[in-house]
Amino acid sequence: MKGFHLRLYTYENRRHQGLPIYEWLLDRARKLGIHGGSAFKAMSGFGRHGKLHEQHFFELAGEEPVLVEFIVTPSEADLLLELLKAEELRLFYARQPIEYGVVGDPLMADL
Repeated sequence: MKGFHLRLYTYENRRHQGLPIYEWLLDRARKLGIHGGSAFKAMSGFGRHGKLHEQHFFELAGEEPVLVEFIVTPSEADLLLELLKAEELRLFYARQPIEYGVVGDPLMADL
């Protein structure tokens, strides 16, 4: 199938509606009917301001970059991005066209 790899970037300490943004994104995507998503905390990274954010014990607690990604249909990508716009969330994103599918015997999926 054809679709998009949609990646959204935030920081661990950013919140929206009382939740960390990455949790809010995953919850809203699930409620929109998107079939899966993942959040990954980075060990180190920097954004457009050039400030380096690295994971150190307590020095920068909560400032680590977080990547939230989805494999979605074109309409799901548009729906999610429109939601972010309506919620007035300012997030950097990347949307790349991809081909995706499932390999293997579907009867073996639950083993």
